[in-house]
Amino acid sequence: MRSHLLNDLTAEHYRRSVTEGVERVAAKLATTDRPFTGVTVDALAPGIERIDLDQPLHDTTAVLDELEDVYLRDAIYFHHPRYLAHLNCPVVIPAVLGEAVLSAVNSSLDTWDQSAGGTLIERKLIDWTAARIGLGPAADGVFTSGGTQSNLQALLLAREEVKTDSLAKLRIFASEVSHFSVKKSAKLLGLSPDSVVSIPVDHDKRMQTVALAHELERSRRDGLIPMAVVATAGTTDFGSIDPLPEIAELCGRHGVWLHVDAAYGCGLLASLKYRDRIAGIDRADSVTVDYHKSFFQPVSSSAVLVREASTLRHATYHAEYLNPRRMVQERIPNQVDKSLQTTRRFDALKLWMTLRTMGADGIGELFDEVCDLAAEGWRLLAADPRFDVVVEPSLSTLVFRHIPAAVTDPAEIDRANLYARKALFASGDAVVAGTKVGGRHYLKFTLLNPETTPADIAAVLDLIAGHAEQYLGESLDRAS
Repeated sequence: MRSHLLNDLTAEHYRRSVTEGVERVAAKLATTDRPFTGVTVDALAPGIERIDLDQPLHDTTAVLDELEDVYLRDAIYFHHPRYLAHLNCPVVIPAVLGEAVLSAVNSSLDTWDQSAGGTLIERKLIDWTAARIGLGPAADGVFTSGGTQSNLQALLLAREEVKTDSLAKLRIFASEVSHFSVKKSAKLLGLSPDSVVSIPVDHDKRMQTVALAHELERSRRDGLIPMAVVATAGTTDFGSIDPLPEIAELCGRHGVWLHVDAAYGCGLLASLKYRDRIAGIDRADSVTVDYHKSFFQPVSSSAVLVREASTLRHATYHAEYLNPRRMVQERIPNQVDKSLQTTRRFDALKLWMTLRTMGADGIGELFDEVCDLAAEGWRLLAADPRFDVVVEPSLSTLVFRHIPAAVTDPAEIDRANLYARKALFASGDAVVAGTKVGGRHYLKFTLLNPETTPADIAAVLDLIAGHAEQYLGESLDRAS
């Protein structure tokens, strides 16, 4: 079995095996003509259940043949221009190359003696991102598994910066359309169930600063302690961007930690056209970025940044076997000193390879393309009487629903849209997401593929309308 260990004796075996796997994936990418096959759970599960994991195949080719049946054939392919659902981007080739390198070398980014140059590369990328945000010379940060972890760590730091023993009095302020991880983080941090104060949004789904000011003042009057304000630069449902300068002003006036969740909108840091849409982000105390959303990186590649490096001490724990205190005096850089994780992949390498190959402008051009595409999609929806579109996009998300001409019952319209989404997914012709607005069911395009065209959007809208009308026709037949 030692023949399967990657080392100097098996380098050729490694080369052949990886090449065969890459060729299989390349063939799938070249021949995939729709984002999904439409396979059901009931159809796919038995094939996987029949596999006896205690009976190996002992042959890479045979394993890849099996993988074709249980995964590759029916995978959902984000590179396809009619995958329009969630915040999943097609990935750039330099990042995939970086993934191959980091997986083989298998550095762990917790300590210097496990990563060396990897540590310095990650730190360089953190400095680069902090500079793009404008956090200042004392900024720092660390790569994370994703936006949820970044938000958790940022709010942990904010909690620790508040000098109080009464967790029950702490309050976090976030818009009513902020990411669910804000409430999840509050629970994990031991805060009270009502610790997250939901701030209403305006017509454009942006936090209302007048309401925020009122809630901050009310909390003070009630003897509560404002711990943090979470502003969102790119909400998951709408791509909306909260008014960051006004929110920063309020946070400064009240002495409250400002966290900006830019997991989605961080692509604007590289934008050549729309960077001004996140003006004010430089005034944040902490920022979440997800490179695997709008920098076209494979999952996972994310980070949390802070204005003051000293605040990261709240995540520090020294273990004698790993990062004893003496290493600080010896100036040995251990990234575990900043992280909630211990063992951690060298995910920063993917972004490094991308920047060194394409440059930040290359990333920005791609993100600008999907923002432009969303603007064109909004114009199509706004001009189409079959659809109601919620808000003009700030990034690359469109929320809408089909409005049948002859139906006035909102519940029936809900059912038609739910059916259309389900039927479209079952067909495999396109994949779209869904959400609720005002208690009603809506559909959602999250446009992160520069290869998607306005013609693709128009075609998918026709498919949605067709499925919805089919449902309504069948519903009328059943009723009669």
